[in-house]
Order: sequence, then C-alpha cells, then structure tokens
Amino acid sequence: MRLENKVTLITGAGSGIGKSSALLFGREGAYVIVNDLDATKGAETAAEIIANGGKALFLQADVTDPESVKQMVDTAIETCGRIDVLFNNAGISGVGALHELEPEQWDRVIRVNIRGVFLPSKYVLPHMMEQRSGSIINMSSCVAEIGLARRASYSATKGAVLALTKSMQVDYASYQIRVNALLPGTILTPFVENYLKTSYDDPEAAIASLKSRQLSQDLGTPEDVAAAALFLASDDSKFMMGSPLYIDGGAVFGKNA
Repeated sequence: MRLENKVTLITGAGSGIGKSSALLFGREGAYVIVNDLDATKGAETAAEIIANGGKALFLQADVTDPESVKQMVDTAIETCGRIDVLFNNAGISGVGALHELEPEQWDRVIRVNIRGVFLPSKYVLPHMMEQRSGSIINMSSCVAEIGLARRASYSATKGAVLALTKSMQVDYASYQIRVNALLPGTILTPFVENYLKTSYDDPEAAIASLKSRQLSQDLGTPEDVAAAALFLASDDSKFMMGSPLYIDGGAVFGKNA
C-alpha cells in the first residue's frame, strides 16, 4: 500500500501505460483520478479499479485545452481536497523525417506532448504549493537521448519534456514538490501493436527489428513502466529530484556487438 491516502491524477489513463499505472496505483491504495479524452475507455479504467476494491473517479478532459484541464483539476480538488501525484502520461506518436512532415502534423504532436504536460502541471501546481508536497511524473522517452529514424516531431517533444522536468524541479523544490521523468524504450502497448500491423507488411519482422535495438532483446510492457511510475509516485523515491528514469531494456546505454 505504497500510495495509501494519496490522491493521484493520471492523464491518458484509458489504455496502455496510463491504464496499467492507474490499476497499479489503485491496488497500492491511491485514490485514482482517471483522465482520458476517450470517455468510454477512461470510464472502463475507473470501473476496473473500483471492481478490484480501489477508489477511482473518471474525469474527461482534453489536456491541450486550458478550460477543460482547469475544470478537471477544480473538480478533483472539490472531490478529494488535494492532489498528491500528477502523472502527465497523455501523449501521441509522430512518424516521419522532418522534410516529410506537414506543419499540421508537427503542430499536433507538439501540442499534445508538450502542452499536455504544461496545462495539467500549471493548474495542479498551485495546490501542491499550498500543501507543500507533491510528486509530478512527466512522460519523456529514451528518444530524448538517442537518435531514432523518422521520429523528428516525437523526439523533439520528448526532449522538451525532459528539459522542462529539470527546470520545473528547480522552480518547485522549495515547496517540497518533486518532478521526475520516465524515459521508456519501445513498449508493446495497443497503440504500438496497431501501428506495426498497419504500417508494415511483416509485423513480426518489425517487432524483431525493434527487439534488436534493446540489450534485453525484448520489448517492454505497460506494466514495466507502471512499476517505475509507482516508484516515482511513492515516498520510496523521496531523494529523486529532476531525474530521468530509464525503462528501456538497455536501448540508451548499451549496444549489442
């Protein structure tokens, strides 16, 4: 029960890493505020937490829209009185080399992946500052540290999130607020599975290629990242501030011979 009596807000919790994290946080005693743009998936996550004996509330909001995010945070505070953990998980992928991208494609990835961290943080932080405690977890990626073909927009956003994490930590350390970043490698989420099936003639060969990039010779699971998020959310990581936490199977610091 590492999150007992803690109120946690997870964006993009309707599927993948966000859902796995929400379910794990619920099992660890947290009151989980489940956010997603997809009302059906978000409500399903909250219902599953409750069915497993946990406490949850689904709040639909668009993390790129200020009024939507403000209303979500206001409702969370009215309902629970506080927010102890904010996990900025919502995000989208972007595929293409720079010259291949249309400005609208670039702008959409930038908007969701950076603005979607900025806005929830903006509206949650004043409450954490008042209570003088809190943990914010920002979803970056190992591509913030390494080059990866045809991921220009995605890499740009995840590098920005990592830099933002460090800057936020400096600004809010005096309020006993911790801000850290997760840097996953390739995680076999439903989104990745669908992308491989629709983008490659031989999805199995594509998966084998992805596995070869990682020293583990395997892909991560949403549960792998959820366990790392739990660590950052809990008091177990109380001495981690402004830190990147890699869950990448050795993609960044290792290379197979």
